[in-house]
Amino acid sequence: MSRAFSVMLLRLSVAVAALAMAGCTRGITSTPGDAPNLEDWVANVRARPAPPLEPLPVMQQFETFEYAAQGLRDPFSAAWSTTDAGGLRPDPNRRKETLEQYPLDSLKMVGTIGSGPGLVALVMAPDKVTYRVSPGDYMGQSDGRVTDVQADRVDLVELVPDGAGGWLERPAAVTLDQ
Repeated sequence: MSRAFSVMLLRLSVAVAALAMAGCTRGITSTPGDAPNLEDWVANVRARPAPPLEPLPVMQQFETFEYAAQGLRDPFSAAWSTTDAGGLRPDPNRRKETLEQYPLDSLKMVGTIGSGPGLVALVMAPDKVTYRVSPGDYMGQSDGRVTDVQADRVDLVELVPDGAGGWLERPAAVTLDQ
């Protein structure tokens, strides 16, 4: 940029700033005669009637309900449970096996040994120890009993609570890591 152009640009910006400041001060200054006009305007606004309020909504009448089941059985008592003494349940006297201390999703099948009905699965626990698993063994924290060992997976059945005091069988599997 040339020096003459930058001087002209500086003068132009100073002129615009001066005009802007002059425009701002015009609205700020007031004369003693302006105050009564403002007071009159405030008095007129206060003298106007307030707009009408909307009416309150009509309250609905609800039908009353009389509780008359005092003599019936308590739905929260243990007698309400539908489980019988002969249903499924874990054996509290059974000695827990080593793989039952780990969650089922933390156990990994790493291979098999043998063939046919004598097939044994190799399962690695989170402590990096590999265990032999065959049908009838238990693993997982939900009383999971191994029902079948195949080349690519270990099938088992877990006992899980049904929420009403009973137990349900749930199929599960641990698959071979590829």
